[in-house]
Formats: sequence, C-alpha cells, structure tokens
Amino acid sequence: MKIIELKETFTASNDRDAEELRAYLKEKSVILFNLMSAPGSGKTTLLSRVITDLKEKVKIAVMEADIASAVDAERIEALGAQAIQVHTDGMCHMDAGMTREGLLSMDLDRTDIVFLENVGNLICPAEYDTGAVRNIMILSVPEGDDKPLKYPLMFRESDALVITKTDALPYFNFDMEKAMERVRRLNPAIRIFPVSAKKGDGMAAFEEWLLEETKHFVV
Repeated sequence: MKIIELKETFTASNDRDAEELRAYLKEKSVILFNLMSAPGSGKTTLLSRVITDLKEKVKIAVMEADIASAVDAERIEALGAQAIQVHTDGMCHMDAGMTREGLLSMDLDRTDIVFLENVGNLICPAEYDTGAVRNIMILSVPEGDDKPLKYPLMFRESDALVITKTDALPYFNFDMEKAMERVRRLNPAIRIFPVSAKKGDGMAAFEEWLLEETKHFVV
C-alpha cells in the first residue's frame, strides 16, 4: 500500500517556494519581515510607530493579511506608506505562494522593507514559511506571560520577540523576567524587545535591529 503524506508534501513545496521568494527579494534589494501574533496584540500600532520613526531613513510597505475588512491597511496608508490588503478567504495563515502574489501587487522598486502582518493567531502562521528573512513574534502584556508555555512553536520559529504594551505592566499580572526566561528556554538565540509603541519606550532598540537586519540582507 502506498501512503502519501499530504501535509509533508505541501510543506516541502511551500519551503521551495519560500526559498525562491527570498532569492527574488534579494535581487530586488527588499527585505521581508513576517509579523505574527494573536489578535489585539498591537501589530498595527507597532507598525504605525515604526513607519513614523523610520520614514526618513527607509521606504516601508505593508501587506495586511486578514480574513476580511481593510481597516488596518487604511490606517497604514494614512501614514503615507504603501499598503495592500490580502483577504485569505477563511485561511488562518499566509504561505509563500500567497505572500508572493501579494508582493507582485506592490511597487518593490520604491521599497526597502516589507512587513507582512500575518493573520492573527498563535498556531497556523508559525507552521508556514512565508519567504520572509526574519520572523517577528509580538506578545502583548495583557495576554500574559504564560503564552510561551501554551504556544511553543511560535516562539521557536521567531527570530525576534517584541513584548508590546509595556505601559500596561502596572495593571496586569505579567512577570517580564519569567516571560523572557520561558522564551529563551525555547529559543536561546531570539532577540527580545520590550516596548510601548504608544509612549515610544524601547522602540529605538527595536528599530535599530530592523535597520541592521535590512542592511545585512540588501547589501
């Protein structure tokens, strides 16, 4: 009896597509960052702050992936950045083929950085390579410090973790040291940036990391 592992076959095909997409973006001198988080973590607020702070240094574009609506893309466009909305038709993640299709709708010749704001959940997005050079996980203080215990794959697959809404620390039972310890146990190489996009606290370190990663990739 012949057994076909469909998920394995699909994943292998997607991995090839992702490598081809990275090579394509390298030729275009564009870096793709994949942002992953639960709904309400503050992805769009974080991006808005990054765009405002870095718009004089780099040209930023954003691909917003949602099941429906165009609210987030409209917020990004209002800041003067290039933005497109991708509707996933009920799918809970973006893969490399979907990401490439979205990128082909953008003007990459006037772009240095593309942020993919992936569909909001802590399971599916971590399972699919989108073709991004770096995966960035966003965890907000109100979500709690136990998320690394519940969703370990998301933290293992990420190159950086941004802990958002640190201005809310006095109001929530969130242990920053415990959260960092749990994350580093899963992924010792991960970079962690506690920030408040609202107040600007910690944003300089995160933005410097983004610029350094961009410089290393596009040169």
